[in-house]
Amino acid sequence: MTAEVAATEGGAASRSGAEILVDCLRRQAVDRVFCVPGESYLSVLDALHDVADDVQLVVCRQEGGAANMADAYGKLTGRPGVCFVTRGPGATNASIGVHTAFQDSTPMVLFIGQVARGFKDREGFQEVDLAAMFRPLAKWAAEINDPRRIPEYIHRAFQTAMAGRPGPVVLVLPEDMLSEDVAASVEAGLRADPIAAAPRPDQMARFAALVAEAKRPLMILGGGGWTIEARDNLLAFADRAQLPIAASLRCQDYVPNTHPLYVGHFGIGAEPQLVKRLAEADLVVAFGTRLGEMTTAGYRLLTVPRTRQKLVHIHADSEELGRVYQADLPINAGLAPFAAALTTLDGSAGATDRRDWVRSLKAEHDATYKPMPNAGDLDLTAVFQHLQEVLPSDTIVSNGAGNYTGWVHKYWRFSAFRSQLAPTSGAMGYGVPAAVAAKLTYPGRTVLSVNGDGCFLMNGQEMATAVQYGAAIIYLVVNNGMYGTIRMHQEREYPTRVSGTHLHNPDFAMLARSYGLAGLRVERTEDFAQALDTVLASPTGGLIELIVPQEALSVRSSLSRLRSAALDRQAARNATAPNPGSNQGNC
Repeated sequence: MTAEVAATEGGAASRSGAEILVDCLRRQAVDRVFCVPGESYLSVLDALHDVADDVQLVVCRQEGGAANMADAYGKLTGRPGVCFVTRGPGATNASIGVHTAFQDSTPMVLFIGQVARGFKDREGFQEVDLAAMFRPLAKWAAEINDPRRIPEYIHRAFQTAMAGRPGPVVLVLPEDMLSEDVAASVEAGLRADPIAAAPRPDQMARFAALVAEAKRPLMILGGGGWTIEARDNLLAFADRAQLPIAASLRCQDYVPNTHPLYVGHFGIGAEPQLVKRLAEADLVVAFGTRLGEMTTAGYRLLTVPRTRQKLVHIHADSEELGRVYQADLPINAGLAPFAAALTTLDGSAGATDRRDWVRSLKAEHDATYKPMPNAGDLDLTAVFQHLQEVLPSDTIVSNGAGNYTGWVHKYWRFSAFRSQLAPTSGAMGYGVPAAVAAKLTYPGRTVLSVNGDGCFLMNGQEMATAVQYGAAIIYLVVNNGMYGTIRMHQEREYPTRVSGTHLHNPDFAMLARSYGLAGLRVERTEDFAQALDTVLASPTGGLIELIVPQEALSVRSSLSRLRSAALDRQAARNATAPNPGSNQGNC
């Protein structure tokens, strides 16, 4: 029985702001809340106690982990992930998850407890102007100062988080506002649902004409707001039109990677042959993707502001269209409405002439799965190929940021819709908390959390949260004793001058055992299969520490090869530089 119903039936004259807030969350179909508790919102924790059968409270170990879990929940479900943290340090810790949700176009609502209204602007304990702090990081940030208006703010927050381009919303909750009693008759409001623009008929006709004219088209998918129905509608049209499909950064699970039309992804360091094919294309259809810096390799793969290829750009946010690229056909439309409109198009005009183009792109993509040799006794390529063979096809794979992710993105073939959880924001520390949220959201699916040694230690403590809530996860930690991505750039720009990138790590396997997990250390390829079997048999899940030499710097290059190339460039520059001792150029 909700507090709202109880108040009506019991004749109570009032309810607290916190009780109204929790009623509003239930009206928005919130079934799980991620948090780190704080005294600034104790009344909300108390109100959640009364609805524990309907809303699971997941208590995390650090606010960054809690916010990342909310982001992962939003990615997986399409409904806003909900996170509660306290003011000051709690809010600043959570800001990384808000930034990730913003750049990843993930629906999310972050609630932050705040000092009492009477203490405002006195620099009270842990006081920060939170609405001002989060406005650049969120779609909307506001403070609720009247408990009677809570339903208004909650509805707007959830509507805003899902409307157009999805993203995070931040609501600030003064402590005394939450505990203030108001009339019990305050209504919880209506449930918010996604609102998206639909394409006009003339735009669809123009789109069909551009596809029919194209000899070498290429579609790039990305962004937020996708549904499996939208994916299926798109694939049906792409098959009729023979339109090859690539994914933008860390959106590889939008289309099954074994599909005849899937030809790769424009991630960090895209495959050279796909880059070449993009240059040869005569039509680019950007569907949902912003065509941001990472997907376009610093805006070099597609020239700014006018691309050499004809460009169709479909995006849910009208302000994104024309922001960087001036498309031949910009269409402001939600992904689901546009995909639904594709069902009205035949698309077969010119399709026969495009079949060879599609086949060649697909063949080139399939060839990229050919193993590349790695330095050392442990071959990460073989590790991920074995994981692919053993784990279910709908396994959810999460990771943070770092060179180790190259092996995931190159060798794991994503099959199930929404099975990739990875931050396009490039945020480290995402892989463990995202995996926890995934296992709690889909307890029947296998969840694989892949982490670098530096990445893992940023939020690895959330393994405790996983154990507390019975989430059995497979954790991999690639341990090479350094911040690999930064070392790669360092060797490229300042070869041999290693500074600030070395890591002294704990025994990760022993650390996992201290949490109650299976913990194993693997140094040779041939030992990995048995270690995986042990983790799969563990009721609590487990961690496998993979010992990799620093020489295996990235999926495509070794440390010594990168350093040698940098030294050669350096020597060539020095050889052509003017002699400072000569009078060349002097009058």
